[in-house]
Amino acid sequence: MNDDNFLLFYCKIMNKAILKEICKYFFLLLLVCIPLFQYLGHLPVVLWDESRLAMNAYEMYQKGNYWVTTYNGEPDMWNTKPPLMIWSQVFFMKLFGVNELSIRLPSAFAALLICFLLIIISVKYIKNFWFGFICVLVLITSRGFVGYHASRTGDYDALLTLFLTLGNLSFFIFLENSKTKYLYLFFISLVLAFLTKSSAALLIIPGLFIYTAIQKKLILLLKNKHFYFGILIFFMSVGGYYYIREIYNPGYFKIVLENEFGGRFLNTLEQHKQNFWYYFKNLFDHRFIIWVFFIPYGIYADFKSKDNRIKNLTRFSSIVTLTFFIVISSAKTKLSWYVLPAYPFLSILVALSIYHIFLRIKMNEKLKHKIIPYIFLGIVFIFPYSQIVYKTCYKTEPKPNEEVYGICYYLRDILDGKIENDNFTIIYEDTFTHGQFYLKRLLEQGKNITLKNSNHINTGDILLISQNKTKEFVETHYQYNIIDRYQNAILYEIVDNKYL
Repeated sequence: MNDDNFLLFYCKIMNKAILKEICKYFFLLLLVCIPLFQYLGHLPVVLWDESRLAMNAYEMYQKGNYWVTTYNGEPDMWNTKPPLMIWSQVFFMKLFGVNELSIRLPSAFAALLICFLLIIISVKYIKNFWFGFICVLVLITSRGFVGYHASRTGDYDALLTLFLTLGNLSFFIFLENSKTKYLYLFFISLVLAFLTKSSAALLIIPGLFIYTAIQKKLILLLKNKHFYFGILIFFMSVGGYYYIREIYNPGYFKIVLENEFGGRFLNTLEQHKQNFWYYFKNLFDHRFIIWVFFIPYGIYADFKSKDNRIKNLTRFSSIVTLTFFIVISSAKTKLSWYVLPAYPFLSILVALSIYHIFLRIKMNEKLKHKIIPYIFLGIVFIFPYSQIVYKTCYKTEPKPNEEVYGICYYLRDILDGKIENDNFTIIYEDTFTHGQFYLKRLLEQGKNITLKNSNHINTGDILLISQNKTKEFVETHYQYNIIDRYQNAILYEIVDNKYL
């Protein structure tokens, strides 16, 4: 074979190898994007945190005040978190308009980047793509990660989890190779995590110190001058934000100290009281039930591994996860989504187990077909993946929520021009923050829509109602005509009072 033919042959082989790699990554990207992004903007904004952030972001988008988050035009002293998440939502509003998709894209992209980080640690540290492939599929088939108050709603927790995952992995790699850039990347990640959800960013610190001590590198860390430069960067960045916010919003820092630094940890807020084992029990419900039983075998098999990289990653993930669980379990206020930052490391522990079996099958010389290890992966993931895809495809709200969001669907269709009606009163008895996201914009367009409760109903009123108890009240006490039905919402015309 002459030189020209050899070069041509080499290029063909290389092109095939590159194409194979591209297909591999593209296939994984497709598997990840379907559950994260499909129908992301379909549901109306969700009551409580997402709706509050949506209002904060919309008012910031309108007024351009990027330092002070507001609600109904006033500084928001209930939601006192720093505004990095809200800035992200405003950014997407500028790109795609004011809608549910813009509110949720920061969370979905954060989840996508977490998957990207797991692939990087797999390819660069473990030196095997398939370990990362398994990690990512475990993560995106975990119902606690892909769903409400996580990667598919506009809340803080997915973005917080991104920065804490980046920080944890950066710190781990720093301890492995002592390269200063990873220590600084850890502190930058910690700053971003703090600017996302305040003191929640600090809950990872105990686990990192414990792991550092076990690795007998704590003294070296404390002697490293860059460690103190990093601390300085953290306090200057975080302190700088609070200083500027206090200038524009006097009294803000006092509320932050009461609410963020002690309030949720030392006291039970908003009746979210659970026992110490709450988060551990949650692993065995629908949020992680498919994978939780893989964890013990993964820890056992990989602690026995001769590969120090696998052993260190196992030890690190185990300590970080367990310590994080203990810390958040010690807090008085408990909510299921507070555990979200542990999911990437729980996924690593599960993946270690599946990866160990995958390698044993792959190295079995008796197997004639190389495809068998990949068939094994297909068998492991086909059911959980199909379940998570079905969950995100199933766009109809569960029945208990129809009466909460029925009005929101109606108002959104008016905004979108699908319904032409603006002369009615909304009757809603509870917190209406989720509906305010639509009502505020309609009022700014000059629509004639009012909001009140059932104590102020008059003859001649046109009422939009979605709550079943309120419908029952109206139908019991008033003569009425039904003008329109829209999903669970009904438009009533009040003719007279039945008891007059």
